[in-house]
Amino acid sequence: MSVPEDLDLLEKSIRQLQIEWEKFFGGVERKPPNDLRGKVEALIRRHANAEIRSNSERFRYQNLTARYSTFNELWNKRLRALEEGRPVGLHGRAAATLPPQAPAPPPAVVADASKAAGPSASRGGEIRIQDPVREAAALRGLFERFVEARKQAGETASVKFENFQKLIAQQAQRILKEKGGQAVDFRLETKDGKVSLKAKAVK
Repeated sequence: MSVPEDLDLLEKSIRQLQIEWEKFFGGVERKPPNDLRGKVEALIRRHANAEIRSNSERFRYQNLTARYSTFNELWNKRLRALEEGRPVGLHGRAAATLPPQAPAPPPAVVADASKAAGPSASRGGEIRIQDPVREAAALRGLFERFVEARKQAGETASVKFENFQKLIAQQAQRILKEKGGQAVDFRLETKDGKVSLKAKAVK
């Protein structure tokens, strides 16, 4: 198949894989979707070391692989939690046992990621966002990582995905307008027990 056809299949397969994992964590399916995951990873490897001449296709491939990497990390964490008998997250079987949480202020977003934090800061992988509405799946992955990082940092107040999405959309629009570029890279950063998002325009 051609590169565009492979990318269409990869995007479709990632969406299907999300559905299958949610079925598994929700108790609908008894086995994790390892076969489909293997097919997705095979598609990713096919173009990992190949030259993609088209800038738009290369950008799309990078975005899809970043999206898959984010989701795969979350799935593995939830799977380990399930195996260890711990709550498996926002949509897992044990989610209902989590105590209700009070509303939290929106996450802090630092527009200029070049102002790096000191040695005490810990950084998460970057997620590239071009359209926060169209790329809701990638944004959902970033949101779940943000929530998990807040829990690990001891910040227990809840954040709604809709508010998070709105904030990211506003920040991405402002950064692209001020600095130009095709997309915005967001990354998690924890410093002094506070979780924030740093954003950088991608030329």
